[in-house]
Amino acid sequence: MIKIKTLLVAVNAKYIHTSLAVRSIAMYCKENNTNVSTKEFTINNDEDTIINEIYKEKPDFLGFSCYIWNINIILDIIATIKKLLPNVKIFVGGPEVSYEYEYIFEKGVDIVCIGEGEKTVKELVDNFNNKKCIDLSFENVDGIAFKLENKIIKTKDRELLSLNEIPFVYKNGLEDTQNKILYYEASRGCPYSCQYCLSSLEKGLRFLNEERVKEDLTFFLKNNVKQVKFVDRTFNCNKKFALMIWNYLIENDNGITNFHFEISADIVDDEMLQTLKRARVGLFQFEIGVQSTNDATLDEIKRKTNLEKLFDKVDKIKNLKNIHQHLDLIAGLPFEDYEIFKKSFNDVFNVYPEQFQLGFLKLLKGSGLRINANKYGIVYKDKAPYEVLYTSLINYDKMNMLKSIEEMVETYYNSGKAINTIKYGIKFFSSPFDFFENLAIYWEENNYNNISPSKMKLYEIIYTFLKNIKNIDDKILKEIIKFDILLNDNIKSLPNWIETNYNSQFKEKERAFYNNKENIEKYIPHLKNYDAKQLSRMCYFERFNINIKNMIETNFNVIREEETYILFDYYTKNDLIYKVKYHYLERGCFNEA
Repeated sequence: MIKIKTLLVAVNAKYIHTSLAVRSIAMYCKENNTNVSTKEFTINNDEDTIINEIYKEKPDFLGFSCYIWNINIILDIIATIKKLLPNVKIFVGGPEVSYEYEYIFEKGVDIVCIGEGEKTVKELVDNFNNKKCIDLSFENVDGIAFKLENKIIKTKDRELLSLNEIPFVYKNGLEDTQNKILYYEASRGCPYSCQYCLSSLEKGLRFLNEERVKEDLTFFLKNNVKQVKFVDRTFNCNKKFALMIWNYLIENDNGITNFHFEISADIVDDEMLQTLKRARVGLFQFEIGVQSTNDATLDEIKRKTNLEKLFDKVDKIKNLKNIHQHLDLIAGLPFEDYEIFKKSFNDVFNVYPEQFQLGFLKLLKGSGLRINANKYGIVYKDKAPYEVLYTSLINYDKMNMLKSIEEMVETYYNSGKAINTIKYGIKFFSSPFDFFENLAIYWEENNYNNISPSKMKLYEIIYTFLKNIKNIDDKILKEIIKFDILLNDNIKSLPNWIETNYNSQFKEKERAFYNNKENIEKYIPHLKNYDAKQLSRMCYFERFNINIKNMIETNFNVIREEETYILFDYYTKNDLIYKVKYHYLERGCFNEA
């Protein structure tokens, strides 16, 4: 019997991403004696290149994993593939086609897999191999929809698998994953009913058993994987399960791998905090969806959040000083106008998370907010990713301003380029939102949105923006920007608008420092095998005219003029903020010239 050739295709959003869905389906099929092959691309690949790679495989049965970020390119690919391979049968699956699929059959698709795909795809492939799907009739396969004689037929819902039946997707190795993020799933489902999210439509919660989880995590640790992202929707909803995983990772830490979790901060308790306290700096990374701090909005979108507890726990996690936190907001939600959103922005920004994601509502197919969009006056793009254009409370002009603000947050805050400059500058505005709003206006007025400024130009832009703000001290501003520049880049020289201290007297201090073995042992012992000339290239020695240490410790409330020397070690990164490590130098560490 001739076996058909099945190809599963993923089109990822970025090169560093991997497709958990396609890999999971392929591994399930393989473990159950059904052969399929896979190919992964990105939305940035040339469309003709993707089509050519698929064509060369000459598949009989071709599947695509569909999401809001790739549906448009996938539909274009399908249209062309059908012309090149008219006999190929095409199936699609994923959240983008599981809830509204009638239109998809006009695009050249033969079958839609609805919901969980592992067993569904295996049965489809087996049926083709056994010639049980003659004349495009698939009634014997659960969890699909297909078109027969101009009528769309949906089979009965598929019963959900036990997660332990689904094999570990990386069990055969890590081929084609170098320098990429690996995704891992320890549970499926979500206990919450957030109306913007499709997880609210899933039934129940399922977890892998403890033995299986530990076996999988051991694989990541032994292979020194750089980062593993758990895709569990609310990782800590089961306290016992979360603690079991956190404790195991802490106790078996390899000193390299970082694990990313989406958590609800308000349900973190003292026992969890005590466990997290033991984690290596950089071992864990948390993503926390705040979405809004407006109670009426949270009630309407059915997001159960105790905001007081949330911010208390975010603050307590921050004080542990070992976990990178990423907080999210969504613009365009019901009952939130521009001023209310401004308050949400300030509430979140004021905790200074390591990353602050300002996102815009996507009206996902099947979600409650898409169904009730007219009720809330939400107008969105017809084309994926169905992003909000405006609402009855935030007009298009204001929504565009929020997008400009989001760009400034990404450019200067999330990038880490100007964190200290921002903290200083905010002191001269009514709120963080006002700071970024004014920066966005300045940016657009000077047409910077139509160019791609260099790194140094970005610093010059924020300097020229701030230097004319009332009561700003130009000398202090320059010192803080200088600190931010050196915190980010091992540069050969500072820009000419920054006052430097590099003269013959200063060079003597620098030379004395690098030639003193006690200094090297004290501050940068990991570089002790390098000579002074090499160290001067790997580090940067600089004098500041303000006390940087005291300024940061007092949250920029106390800034005093005082000579301070700092050594920036570009050989070592801070595992929490992913920036260069630096050391405040004691006065006795070099000979006075």
